Amino acid sequence: MKNKKNNHNYLNRELSWLEFNQRVLDEAKDESNPLLERLKFLAITASNLDEFFMVRVGSIWDQVQANFKEKDPSGLTPIEQLESIGHRAHKMSVEQQECYNNTLLPCLRKEHIYILSLNELSQEDKLYIEKYYNSYVFPVLTPMVVDKSRPFPLILNKSLNIALLLEYSENKEETIFATVQVPSVLKRLVEIPAEDNSKKFVLLEDIIKLNINSLFVGYKVMAMGAYRLTRNADLSIDEEGAEDLLETIEQSIRLRRWGATIKLEYEKELDDRILAIIKEEEEIEDKSLYEIKGPLDLTFLFKIYSIEGYAQLKFDDIKPVISSELLQSDDIFQVISNKDIVLHHPYESFDSVVELIKAAAKDPKVLAIKQTLYRVSGKSPIVEALAEAADNGKQVTALLELKARFDEENNINWAKRLEQAGCHVIYGLVGLKTHGKILLIVRREEDGIKRYVHMSTGNYNDVTANIYTDIGFITSNPYFGADASTLFNMLSGYSQIRDLNKINIAPTNLRKKFLYLINREAENSRNGKKAKIIAKMNSLVDVEIIDALYKASNAGVTVELIVRGICCLKPGVPGLSENIVVRSIVGRFLEHSRIYYFYNNGDDVIYLSSADWMSRNLDRRVEILFPIEDKKNAKVLKEILSVYLKDNVKARVLNKDGKYIKPEVKDEDYINSQEYFYSKIIEDIKSLKKLKSNMEEFRPITLIN
Repeated sequence: MKNKKNNHNYLNRELSWLEFNQRVLDEAKDESNPLLERLKFLAITASNLDEFFMVRVGSIWDQVQANFKEKDPSGLTPIEQLESIGHRAHKMSVEQQECYNNTLLPCLRKEHIYILSLNELSQEDKLYIEKYYNSYVFPVLTPMVVDKSRPFPLILNKSLNIALLLEYSENKEETIFATVQVPSVLKRLVEIPAEDNSKKFVLLEDIIKLNINSLFVGYKVMAMGAYRLTRNADLSIDEEGAEDLLETIEQSIRLRRWGATIKLEYEKELDDRILAIIKEEEEIEDKSLYEIKGPLDLTFLFKIYSIEGYAQLKFDDIKPVISSELLQSDDIFQVISNKDIVLHHPYESFDSVVELIKAAAKDPKVLAIKQTLYRVSGKSPIVEALAEAADNGKQVTALLELKARFDEENNINWAKRLEQAGCHVIYGLVGLKTHGKILLIVRREEDGIKRYVHMSTGNYNDVTANIYTDIGFITSNPYFGADASTLFNMLSGYSQIRDLNKINIAPTNLRKKFLYLINREAENSRNGKKAKIIAKMNSLVDVEIIDALYKASNAGVTVELIVRGICCLKPGVPGLSENIVVRSIVGRFLEHSRIYYFYNNGDDVIYLSSADWMSRNLDRRVEILFPIEDKKNAKVLKEILSVYLKDNVKARVLNKDGKYIKPEVKDEDYINSQEYFYSKIIEDIKSLKKLKSNMEEFRPITLIN
């Protein structure tokens, strides 16, 4: 974001993100959500905060260390941002603890699921734990003592540790500091026997505490408590100077473990002497300290969510269905030849995309497959299909983005697998992340070479495709095929991007295209014509786009924005944004699709994209924007946007102060957009009588709470 003179026009990016995480936390508090889903939402807030501190707070911390004092668009210096973030994050941390201790734990107990503290263990429990400790835990532990000959050890990023003060039996005047890492190679959540149908668990750190004397024979434990460091993981990579990008990124992953400490979490009532030692050794200021009442690192709740036998405490299963369009023939290439297809994930199955790639890998008529891969699953069927295609003699090119943050290691492994299979693997462009999602299949047919293209708002990840909402588009339109070929030639070589037929890309002309579309609505409104913009995205940060929306609002354009996460635009400000409404939807699925609609004087246009309205997407990434021109598909997308705008269950409306308010519901039905979409797709397929024999197991989800 570029700096602007009027800082009152923009919300701070980081504080806006924290408000998004608050909306996730609100789902953990929402009693209408099933209990284990509430635990999962709480675990997500903890995981989100970890990444936020490692990346965003780490980046601002670097600015402070560099004595950078320039204000951000909201008018805050880096130091002021850290202070505001700290205040808000501490408040959120307290809310997380209260939600866990006072709400979710008692609810779990009512369901006979117990996470026991040390003082709740029976004698039988302790005997079982002692045996478990001696068999599985003790052999793995490595106690580290700090004295004149042994310096303070390097504490791994996000590792859970137990700090101790020891007293030597022969010299009681001297206390010694020691630390023990809770092994990440062992299960943190340990189940202990229960006599009835209940579930009893104890945390690994408590098992270690209970048996801590076995590690320090001859010493008396004076005090102990758990602590956890979060380190700066915003490590930049010198791509220009990297002879081997693969090796450079592998090194940067290792370095993440040792970045500067930017946050210290510790158990409530930790001995002041222990805290003072850690603070001094890690050079931590008081404002970076987070006292936690209860267990540290609530991501262990993901494991509670995964225990079997409690389906009644989760959302009803939603089984993605095959698109009715693709059910009309067993020949997927014939179906795509007849019509463009829009897929709404996760309601319509992502398996259709996987099967398309698998079919291409086996089809003797297919000559080449080219694909961008940003984030893929740990056992990706897509990558395996590409490897099979190469084994079958097809030309396979995969752009595997190594710089996808926190997925680098996974992508490195897949890159090596693809290379071994004979695929051409590209590691992205210097200085740019390739974030656009596109697949090109080149096939020899009776009337010549034909190209099939798939583009999407989401990643080629079969796992996240079940929990993210995204839109996919499949076409055999020759103009899209020509554009896809041009794009891949640019990515794999030095070919310059000429004018494309249908697609706009970043960083070449995507910003210019978006500004043109926004400004055209503003001009139409100034000329007395009806004008409207509806845009759905993950984040809205870019100042130039925000300013264009402000001008459009002042020109009379109705602007309705659906922004899941960060939004730096201030809506509803008289004379600035009074015609702009911003809403966010947080539900069981992560809203991930990017849809852009422009009224265009009645000749409306609608686009899908891999890009949010952020500077990084428009200027520093390879992104794709593509139109949906088929009237039937465009109508489907407009209906999707309409439902999102009617959501009054999971939607929250942003006010000009940066807070999100639940919309008032009068005499209308409650509408949960995510539940509606699944019900609608099931009903559509039933009406077309294209269901398979197992369709009776599906049932529509009611829209009325």
